[in-house]
Amino acid sequence: MSKIIGKSLPNIPWQEKKPGEKMPVWRYDENPIIGRQLLKRSNSIFNSAVVPFEDGYAGVFRCDSRSVSMDIFAGRSKDGIHWEIDEEPIQFEGADPEILKREYRYDPRVCFIEDRYYITWCNGYHGPTIGVAYTFDFKKFVQLENAFLPYNRNGVLFPRKINGYYMLMSRPSDTGHTPFGDIYVSQSKDMEFWGRHRYMMGPVRGDFSAWQSTKIGPGPVPIETDEGWLLIYHGVLTTCNGYVYRMGCALLDLDEPWKVKCRTRDYIMAPYEYYECVGDVPNVVFPCATLADADTGRIAIYYGCADTVTGLAFTTVDELMAYMKENPIA
Repeated sequence: MSKIIGKSLPNIPWQEKKPGEKMPVWRYDENPIIGRQLLKRSNSIFNSAVVPFEDGYAGVFRCDSRSVSMDIFAGRSKDGIHWEIDEEPIQFEGADPEILKREYRYDPRVCFIEDRYYITWCNGYHGPTIGVAYTFDFKKFVQLENAFLPYNRNGVLFPRKINGYYMLMSRPSDTGHTPFGDIYVSQSKDMEFWGRHRYMMGPVRGDFSAWQSTKIGPGPVPIETDEGWLLIYHGVLTTCNGYVYRMGCALLDLDEPWKVKCRTRDYIMAPYEYYECVGDVPNVVFPCATLADADTGRIAIYYGCADTVTGLAFTTVDELMAYMKENPIA
């Protein structure tokens, strides 16, 4: 039995695994939980992040408008399933005006560290880079300096300092829909100057684990367990009909999280359902957030579906650990 190191979350959204289900991750029966037109001008709502907050949940949501501009919006929920999202995007303050100037914002993650909630996202600054901000109340958002030069995506923080450093995963990229990708870990003393970059892992070439042969990227904030950091990530295969995004998981060393202890050869979830296969970008499941209950080991996964709507899926720490160890890359 593996143990989640963290807090109790007795009101975690949950649905039991059905008899006969063969996969380690199973979908919520009433998916998608957020449709594409929840807001007055939204074309799509997906690739969004959720955290426990007060007596319920809060989150930061990617909402592309009907003019198909990309921005991020705050939202709240009592149960983690039914959401109210602000009609206007987040207005950041605090950083140098040059950094505050909006080009585009998308694919946020939210991570609670010490006394505040940090938001990271793909921020436009002469190309995609990692934006960083914090909030205490999901009303006022203070933006910090961008973490890196362009080009970079998928900035994901670890939920505590490790050996005195904040740590941030990212996937260096290029200007477009990057046809390559490896995960790195960068370190900072102050959440402003990032260095000590360490390679974590990359795609698996060939057909040994082809679902992740083109590129990979970190998904939700890692979950601390008694065996290491449990990371859910996305992997991409290039097919004759374009990219296909699936989910996998890996176990990282607690003290040196760029060292991979175990990693799935087989995917844990793939686009099977209509709302995952058909949309603005077909054949995509893209995980951006998890909720985890230390008492039961339950994990709820929030993921983008076909770059159009938001889905919810479930697993447990034991399900993922067992599946990973039964189907390891090495």
